[in-house]
Amino acid sequence: MTVQELPGAAPYRPTPPPAWKPRTDPAPLLPDPEPYRVLGTDAAAGFAPELLRRLYTELVRGRRYNTQATALTKQGRLAVYPSSTGQEACEVAAALALEDRDWLFPSYRDTLAAVARGLDPVQALTLLRGDWHTGYDPREHRVAPLSTPLATQLPHAVGLAHAARLKGDDVVALAMVGDGGTSEGDFHEALNFAAVWQAPVVFLVQNNGFAISVPLAKQTAAPSLAHKAVGYGMPGRLVDGNDAPAVHQVLSEAVARARRGGGPTLVEAVTYRIDAHTNADDATRYRGDGEVEAWRAHDPIRLLEREMTDRGLLDEDGVRQAAEDAETMAARLRERMNADARLDPMDLFAHVYAEQTAQLREQAAQLRAELDAEGDV
Repeated sequence: MTVQELPGAAPYRPTPPPAWKPRTDPAPLLPDPEPYRVLGTDAAAGFAPELLRRLYTELVRGRRYNTQATALTKQGRLAVYPSSTGQEACEVAAALALEDRDWLFPSYRDTLAAVARGLDPVQALTLLRGDWHTGYDPREHRVAPLSTPLATQLPHAVGLAHAARLKGDDVVALAMVGDGGTSEGDFHEALNFAAVWQAPVVFLVQNNGFAISVPLAKQTAAPSLAHKAVGYGMPGRLVDGNDAPAVHQVLSEAVARARRGGGPTLVEAVTYRIDAHTNADDATRYRGDGEVEAWRAHDPIRLLEREMTDRGLLDEDGVRQAAEDAETMAARLRERMNADARLDPMDLFAHVYAEQTAQLREQAAQLRAELDAEGDV
């Protein structure tokens, strides 16, 4: 005899009791049905010319940075480089949407965002050169170490943002991740903690279509990645990731919302990785040239250039000046990267913990002894 069959037992209810109700109204959290756009719309007229010029300059500089870093891999100066060509609007907007006191948590593909935030271009490549674990002081520009493991930077961003709020610091964390990273457990854990704690953090998903060779359709059946926000109780925003002003506006609004105590936001920027996953990848094995060319027609630099030209904010001299500035940056990068770095093996132990553990001290002493022995040979 079951509980339901006991005399006087209440009838079994296959649905929750009437007292159940949603904890959060899902309607305001849902993203727009189409990616938000600014370029080519009336909204473009509302953007300050100074901001558009800054975005354009950084986009051109970023494109040249990508091509130069890719060339350095072919010359043996970099071990690997994951290019963000085609995604420059996301990279630049993420950096410019933050205040100096905020923190950026990049993935391995987000060197351009770190450079746009002020990081030395060579230091941003040091990890990919194989010289240091990170290559820069994260505190200087408030840029966390470039994260090679997928999505592990997201819980770190939530923890920092939550701690800042507990301390009363007016700080927002912006964490960047690719569409492949949304298939990792760290992504879901980070969103859940962020929403429960109402942490001042913004998640930017750069949906470039592929997790290496795996297309998005084989990763998720959701209407969009932005829809995943609703399941955790935060707003989801969908934006054209090649529309630099649109990405900047959406991220700026999300940052402002987080700063005033409104909690986290998940932003999906729909973009495309024009180059291969890295220099070790053969993208022709999983996508056709026609697909790539279709996205080249939606190039973020050309889109912004056309808008600014039509509004009289950019002429041939402006285009030439931006290109010359970018070329100067690339020349300096080549010169510095072509010089062999002088490395101290003992640096392996310098930035692991604030205070070295007994095990690290033991390992450091062992390495020092081996180096001294080699010097005596």
